[in-house]
Amino acid sequence: MVWLLLLWVITAINPLFPQDWLIENLLVFVYGALLVFTYPLFKFSNFSYVLFSLFLSLHLIGAHYTYSETPLGFWLQSMFDFERNHYDRIVHFAFGLLIAYPFREILLRQVQVKRAWSYFLAVVMILAFSAFYEVLEAIVAMLVSPELGSAYLGTQGDEWDAQKDSFLAFSGSIIAMLLAWIYARNKVT
Repeated sequence: MVWLLLLWVITAINPLFPQDWLIENLLVFVYGALLVFTYPLFKFSNFSYVLFSLFLSLHLIGAHYTYSETPLGFWLQSMFDFERNHYDRIVHFAFGLLIAYPFREILLRQVQVKRAWSYFLAVVMILAFSAFYEVLEAIVAMLVSPELGSAYLGTQGDEWDAQKDSFLAFSGSIIAMLLAWIYARNKVT
């Protein structure tokens, strides 16, 4: 929490588009508060909290610049001759890669699904949350600030941006669950 608060303060200083920064951080505030308030009810593993911190850090950096203006994305764009800044795609992939494991933890410890099903259901949860986020993001952009919509959504002219973002989250979650399965399999033997 200390790291995220410090990073939030740093990224709050002179963001590229202040109104967009505020909109982008609404979800960080909600998810951060959710983790804090549910802590007495459900404590994730330290590993999961590290994964949450990594993901939220990527998000805070993206919010500071807006995703389409992030320096790392420009560097990748230049390095690989991409047509657009792909930082937002990195974050969507990271959502699947970093958040699938904590979802699996909830499934195993709170819902008590069988281990074999936990891998599949964590991937399904990531896909569902990713698609829900894309819809929520569009609604927030339309309601809160229609004039900032394209900066907030970060589509950069790609009409299939939402589908690609969900696919990347799905792909990240498959990799995460494959790694978790390999680790669990090697741990047993």
